Amino acid sequence: MLIQDWMAKDVMTVDENTSLMRATRIMKENRIRRLPVVSHGKLIGIITDRDVKDASPSKTTSLDIHELYYLLSEMKVKDVMTNTPFTLSGKETLEKAALIMLNSRISGLPVIDDGGHLIGLLSETDVLRGFIHMTGIKDNAIQYVFDLPDEPGSVTKVTAILNDRQSRILSILTSFEDAPKKMKRVAIRIAPLDDDQEKALTSELKEKFKVIHSGRDDLSNLPNT
Repeated sequence: MLIQDWMAKDVMTVDENTSLMRATRIMKENRIRRLPVVSHGKLIGIITDRDVKDASPSKTTSLDIHELYYLLSEMKVKDVMTNTPFTLSGKETLEKAALIMLNSRISGLPVIDDGGHLIGLLSETDVLRGFIHMTGIKDNAIQYVFDLPDEPGSVTKVTAILNDRQSRILSILTSFEDAPKKMKRVAIRIAPLDDDQEKALTSELKEKFKVIHSGRDDLSNLPNT
C-alpha cells in the first residue's frame, strides 16, 4: 500500500513567522496535533502540540495573564518548530511509514514530492485505516490462523482448498516471530460464507492443517467516541 493513497491531502500549514498563539489556536480549533511549516510551498519544518506545551510558560510562573498572552504572541513558530522533520515520499509504502513512526515514537509524518514541496500529511490514524482496509476485517470476514511449515508451497496448499470451495480470499498475512521454530504463522481472511459452507471448510482445514484460530470478529458493539 502506498502512502499517497492514505495520506491527508488537504493539509493546514503555517509559515515560520506565524505567532505561537495563532498556531495553537489553529490546532485547537481544527483538532489537529501538528502543523507543517512551509515557505513557497516547500516544507521547512513542523510544529506539534508537544512543541507548544514545551515552549509555554509553566503553570507556576509568576507572570500574569496579560504577560502570558504577550509572550505567546511574540514567540514565532520558527522559534520552536522542528527544522528537519522526518519526511517520506507519497510513493513509499505505508508499512515503511509505520516502522518509522514506531521506531521514532512519532505520530505523524509530512509527505513531500521530489522537489521538497509538501503534498500531504500521514498520521497514525491514516496508517491504521490502511491496515484495517488491507485485512478485510470490516467485510464480516472469516479468519483462519495457521501454523504452517516454513517451506515453499505450504500456503499454496491452503489456498488451493479455499479456491476449490469457491472462497474469496481477502488478505493473507504472514509472521515468523510468533510461530514455533521452523514454522510460520499465516492469517487468512475470506469473504463470508453461509453456515454450512463455513462448517465444511473449517472441518477440512482443521483436518489437514494446524489451525490456531478460526472465526469472525464481533464488530457489533465497538466503542465509539
